[in-house]
Parts: sequence; structure tokens; C-alpha cells
Amino acid sequence: MDINKRTILWIVFAVSLVVLWNNWMVSTGKPSMFAPAPAQTAKAPEAKKSELPAASATAAAGAAALPGAPAAAEPFKSERITVTTDLFRVDVDTLGGTIKRLELLKFKDGVDATKNQVLFDVDAGTGKTYLAQTGLIGAAGLPNHQTGFVAKPGPRMLNDANQVQLVLEAESAGVKLTKTFTFKRGDYTIDVRHDISNVGTAPVKPELYLQLVHDGNKPAGDSYFNSSYTGPTLYTAEDHYKKLKFETLEKEAVEAAKTGKDAVQDHPTKADNGWFAISQHFFVSAFVPQDKLARTIFTKKVTTNQYAIGTIQQLGTLAPGATVTNEAKLYSGPQESKLLEKVTPGLDLVKDYGWLTIIAKPIFWVMDHIHQVLGNWGWTIIAFTILIKLAFFPLSAAGYRSMAKVKLVTPKMQAIRERYKGDPAKMNQATMELYKTEKINPLGGCLPILVQMPVFIALYWVLQASVEIRGAPWIGWITNLAAPDPWYILPVLYAISMYITTKLNPAPADPMQAKMMLFMPLAFSVMFFFFPSGLVLYWVVNNVLSIGQQYVISKKFAAPEAAKS
Repeated sequence: MDINKRTILWIVFAVSLVVLWNNWMVSTGKPSMFAPAPAQTAKAPEAKKSELPAASATAAAGAAALPGAPAAAEPFKSERITVTTDLFRVDVDTLGGTIKRLELLKFKDGVDATKNQVLFDVDAGTGKTYLAQTGLIGAAGLPNHQTGFVAKPGPRMLNDANQVQLVLEAESAGVKLTKTFTFKRGDYTIDVRHDISNVGTAPVKPELYLQLVHDGNKPAGDSYFNSSYTGPTLYTAEDHYKKLKFETLEKEAVEAAKTGKDAVQDHPTKADNGWFAISQHFFVSAFVPQDKLARTIFTKKVTTNQYAIGTIQQLGTLAPGATVTNEAKLYSGPQESKLLEKVTPGLDLVKDYGWLTIIAKPIFWVMDHIHQVLGNWGWTIIAFTILIKLAFFPLSAAGYRSMAKVKLVTPKMQAIRERYKGDPAKMNQATMELYKTEKINPLGGCLPILVQMPVFIALYWVLQASVEIRGAPWIGWITNLAAPDPWYILPVLYAISMYITTKLNPAPADPMQAKMMLFMPLAFSVMFFFFPSGLVLYWVVNNVLSIGQQYVISKKFAAPEAAKS
């Protein structure tokens, strides 16, 4: 094996280690090495309290005026109303009209497969807090997420209907707030309508807030080699997709407490479009406020280890007897591309493919169409691998022909090394002359590997981010292609295939390098213990096809050469 080829193989090995190290960094809360440093000019201007919409005479303005931790207010006997559809079971608390629990009926929990996946929830034991809250500010005593609501009677299950509504009413400070949640069959989007009526004798100027509250804990099941992002995200047409961190919100809160000023928020604070969300691995809950209505976007620390992202929309001045309606949407479900694209522009960006999105998106598109025909994601990965091999066939064939030529001239290369072993410069010069005479491209055998590396990494992110593959079985022991192989059979098969590939390649002249080349398959197979089994399946099939292709080409090329000699 020539020096340049060995060098490039070592580079590929090093890149793989860097990717693994980067995943470990992300899993421990440190920034990704591939994430660009935020530009200083990208920060939004400091959102001072005096610039935010006015709240009450005794409270701070804007987001700071939103009720935070539950107060020991007037006694109110709340109840949880459960609404069940074909897709989820939702608990809404009449205290504040808050969504306190949302269970997905079509998805199993990633840690305990005997339970369904739960998004919104409050668990004092684990510290989990995940809530959807709405309410009014703009004057003292307006209905908010700490106000008691009365539920109007009505069905709580779909039954034979295509939709079911939950209507909650509250009245205080001369304003009546009616929240209407509409749940539809086959839809993860909940329509959230607010009707605000001035039932008093004086004009009022209410403002509507929508917010999602989440704890800052790492998600259950998160590991070094299978790390996932959980945190606030948002999108506006002007600034596009933005990911935030709970750690950043904590630091902003500490800094604000020290300075006595509102924190400088590194995200857009003004818009009339877009959405905000809490994203997690495979799932997302996103509020889509009413479009074309000016809003203030805020993030804040609510209380210890609880953080919020939300918007405030001004509703104008309401004269006595007047009513204004505001319509929003709340998507809470899987990060399926087809579903997200239908909800609102940009929501599909929460399906995070990392820094190779430009390659990963087309890969998933092709795989999705193959899956529509085959109906099994394991066979889809195998069919996709075959397509990739066909696409790269001319390049691979040229590379294997080059490797076969190198193997044939190995005795001559060994003679050159022996002749110039004390003079590396002359050794390299003589080697290059030999390449030129034999018409060998020294990089030819490495090109297939280098070209496939971006596809390999992009496929890794596709399998990591695609909820469509989560829990998808292949055959036998592989019951979840997005999880590591439980019996390590595929990593062992990969090691075997890599060993065969190494034997088919020209052997390095240096014994130490030869031993290292034999060690590399073992190192990669150990790393693959922690990789999604679907990814290892792709690489095993790819190696098997490469072995067959390399064997045939090498035999066909070597036969005429042997006849000549």
C-alpha cells in the first residue's frame, strides 16, 4: 500500500475519532466543535423592561410581568380534564387552562418500552416540568395561567366524530377569557383559540402571551454516544432557525440579577411570523402564534431549573362590550418531515441533521421513497446501499484497478525501498517515477473512501434524527434500527468484512503499519457497538459489496498481467 494511501486512511480514522469526540462533547453540555461561533452582530438589542409592552401598575413590563412559579393565591378547586384522540391523551388543568400532560399513543417511551412516550408532564420525583401555558397581561388581575377556569360540558373523546373541543372560561378584572382547544382526528396539531371580551365599563388593552416551560435536566436515556439536544428553538422568516440552551438562559438570569437589567437575549425579540418550540430527540412541541400580528419573543428563567420561551401579542384597545379573537396552533408530536412541513414554514428544521444537512435531506428523501415500496427500513437501508454503490461504481472501479496495479508492482516498490532506505527523498522520487511508468494514480485507491465519508456521516445523522426509523425492526434480533445492535452481531460482521478488505489491499512494507492496518477494523467495530444498528448495517452491506467488486476487478486485472510475465 503506497504512502499517500496509508496517510489518507489514517486521516479517515482520525476524522471518525473526531466525530465521536464531538458527540461526547455535545452529550456533556459543551458546544459542538462543528458549530460556528456566534457572531457578535447577531445578538438582538438589549430588551429593556421599559421597551416591552406595559403590564400592570404594580408589576414589571413584558415577559417579566408574566406569572412565574404558582402563587398561594385564592383557593380554587382545580380539576384535570382528559381529552383522548386517536393520537394522544391530553390532560388540561382548569387552574390556568394549562396543558400539564400529553401522552403519545402511537409511540413507545425510549427508555421503558412498556409505556407510551410522554411530552408535557410534571413529575416532582424526577424534577420534570414541561407545560404549555397561555394567559393575559396588560392590567392587574387579568385571567392568566394561575387563574381558575370553568370547563363547559361536552365530549372528551373523539368517538365517531372527527374533532372534539374543550372550552374553558374565566372572568376577572372586567375581562372574560375563553380558551378553546380543538383536537382533530389524525392530527398532532391542537388549535388554540382565545376569545377576549371586555365585560367591564372601561376600555382595556390586554396582551396575550403563549409560553412553553421546561426543566433544564438532561433527557432520560441520554448517553455519551447517543446524545441528543433538548432545548428551546424558534424560527422567524427574517432570522430563520435558532437553537438555544437552558444553560444560556440560566447565565442570562444570573447576569440580570447582578446588573439589575434585563438580560441581553441572543435571539430575535420582534417579529410578526414564525414559531417557538421545545425540541427534543425525535419529538417537538411548537406554538405557532397568529400570523401577521406583531409579537415580542422572550426567553427567561421561571424558577429554579425551570425555563420558558414564548411570545406576547398586543390585542389593541377593547371598548366595553367588544371582543377580539386570537387563533394559534400547538403542534406536539413526532419530528416527521411530512407532518412538520404541513404545520408552518420552517418547522421541519427541528429535525436536526447536523452540519451535513445539505446531504442528509436528499438521503432521507430517497430512503423514504424506497421505504414506501419495501415497507421495511432495514431492507430500505440495504437497497439504499446498493444504489450508492451503483452511483459510485465508476469511481470505485477506478480505485480498485489502481489498487490492483499497486499490488502487482509491490516487488518493485520493495526493491526501491531497500535501495534508498537511507534516503527518503530519493525513495519518494523513485516511487513517483514508478507510478508514472506504470500509469498508477497514487490516490486512486483512496478516492472511494473519501467520497463515501460524507455520505456515511450524513447517514449517521439521518438515522439519529429520523423518528420514522425509531423503533423500526429489520429481522430477528434487530428490533430498533435507531439503537445499537443488542447482540453486537453487526459490529462483528463489520470487523470481519474489514479484515477481508485489508487482506485484499496491497500490504504495507512497514511491519508496524501492517499491524496497525489489521488493528483498525477492530477499533472501528468497537466504536460501532455504540452506533445505530441501521448505520452498521449500511457499512456491513457496503463492505460486502466492495469485497465482491474488488475481488472481481483484481482478478480480471491480474490475469492478463500474469500471462504477460
